[in-house]
Amino acid sequence: MQHDMSQFLGWVRRGFTAVLLSCFVFMTNSSLQAQKKKKTSSRSTPKVSEVDRLRDEFIKATKDYKASLEKLVEIYERNVKRSEEQLTQAKDLFSQGLISKTQLTESENAVTAATTKVTETRRQMEAADTQIADTLLEAKAEAQMAKTRLRRGALLSTTAYIRYNGPANWSLADSWKVQQFFQNTFKKPLPIAVFGQGAIHDRWRLDHHNSMDISLHPDGPEGQALINFLRSNGIPFLAFRTAIPGTATGPHIHVGRPSHRF
Repeated sequence: MQHDMSQFLGWVRRGFTAVLLSCFVFMTNSSLQAQKKKKTSSRSTPKVSEVDRLRDEFIKATKDYKASLEKLVEIYERNVKRSEEQLTQAKDLFSQGLISKTQLTESENAVTAATTKVTETRRQMEAADTQIADTLLEAKAEAQMAKTRLRRGALLSTTAYIRYNGPANWSLADSWKVQQFFQNTFKKPLPIAVFGQGAIHDRWRLDHHNSMDISLHPDGPEGQALINFLRSNGIPFLAFRTAIPGTATGPHIHVGRPSHRF
């Protein structure tokens, strides 16, 4: 009997050990698969750049700002309605000689002030919509510019920028030609904002060491004259009509090849 009990306990221990071993193998495999899946997922998820993150935050903040304005304009519109009702009463009282002209004028001014607040708030809402639309347009322009490959001598013009892939072997050592042209044409120095690599380019991780930025709007007379000179001499350039987050702080003409990210 005792021998049979010992055999039974031995069988239970062996069975229990086998179950534990199976559980351990299953858990180990599951952990490895989870880690592998996590690594694969992290590799497949595109990294969001700092510029994209800031752009998304700006759009969200602008939308939140517009939402607050929508609530505010509701309050102002109620004030307009209340002021108009008070003005109607004031006109009746004035016609009866119960209030003075000054009191009537105050009621009229109250309506004007309330209406002005509604108009101004709606203008701010429209400005917020414009900011969001411009930001999305700039993002689209930046993406288009990054993927566009132009043949030598080709010109690309969009609402945000003009790009000319001039055939000349441009170097900053040749910048004197551009400066001399501008000086002779307009009798003043070329408005160079950044010559070579600047702090803004370091912050945006752009290789700008062989380019210079000119503080001219590409659609202005001086900007157009400079663009025509660059094209006639085969000098490559990018002329920005608007700011593009992470690429251009505002309208200017970039003389040289496009700046690539480090």
